[in-house]
Amino acid sequence: MQTGSTPQNDRTGDSALGELGAQARGASGGLLPEIWMQDGAKRVEQVLARLLRAEHEAELMAAMRYATLHGGKRTRALLCLAAGGLADTPAHMLDDVGAAVEMMHACTLVHDDLPAMDDDVLRRGLPTVHVKFGEATAILVGDALQAHAFLTLASLDAPGDNRIALVRELAQAVSAEGAAGGQAMDLSLVGKHVELDKIVEMHRMKSGALVRASVRMGALCAIAEDAAHAALYCALDHYSACFGLALQVIDDILDVTADTATLGKTPGKDAAAQKPTCASIMGLQAARQFALDLLRDAREAIAPLGPRAERLAQLLQRANAYLFKHAPCA
Repeated sequence: MQTGSTPQNDRTGDSALGELGAQARGASGGLLPEIWMQDGAKRVEQVLARLLRAEHEAELMAAMRYATLHGGKRTRALLCLAAGGLADTPAHMLDDVGAAVEMMHACTLVHDDLPAMDDDVLRRGLPTVHVKFGEATAILVGDALQAHAFLTLASLDAPGDNRIALVRELAQAVSAEGAAGGQAMDLSLVGKHVELDKIVEMHRMKSGALVRASVRMGALCAIAEDAAHAALYCALDHYSACFGLALQVIDDILDVTADTATLGKTPGKDAAAQKPTCASIMGLQAARQFALDLLRDAREAIAPLGPRAERLAQLLQRANAYLFKHAPCA
């Protein structure tokens, strides 16, 4: 699992997220989001393909590659890259950290799709891992992806304190206080009438914790979380809390309004499984406004960071455009 840089990758600042060049800037000098996002996603996918490669293609590794390399918007990796731009983090380090985040995200999806969990047969428009490879292999895929995510962070070309901080951040995101606890809460709420606050708490744990970690890990690559940087991490935490919840509210809405081609998974699953969601409790229009308000609050949270947070703001714009496209006003 080599993470060393090449001369092409030893870049910092604006170029740290990819070979953007002059073509990535508009007339105002701002970064064109489609350029750096496409470039960043491609770079992270190249790292994933490199890290998840075995000399002999065993079924387990083939299934791990299937779970990680077949589609996905790479939102969490892009959040990591965007936050890393605040710190002038070297490109090769951000690429590897983004890949670790994506491996962990894939782990949670593979396990969530299992019959004992959310029981889904489609993910990213393809059969879920347990459908294609069997339940036993799917469980092992999730376990192995989690291990490979931590191995990637432990092998980073970075000081030991930075690596420890990154490992701790990712572990916390999937712990009983994060994704694992959120999934347990999600399962416990099936068929029950609950207050909106309970759904929000579940979302902040199940999916929001990894969004928060993705943002924080981009900064932690180069900036210690100490008193001198308290304001920065406060802004990033507020941004990620709002953005992570907004993404899940949008997902709740699209489960009702979108088709399989748009979702890449089976629509109407939440209602069929009697799972309470923001959309079912608030109604579609109120949930839509809730998501828009959250995206606005996220933008306001990073406004004090200035132009260096431009890429974080552009990810909000992408989510906003996605919501308007697939869930327009009634």
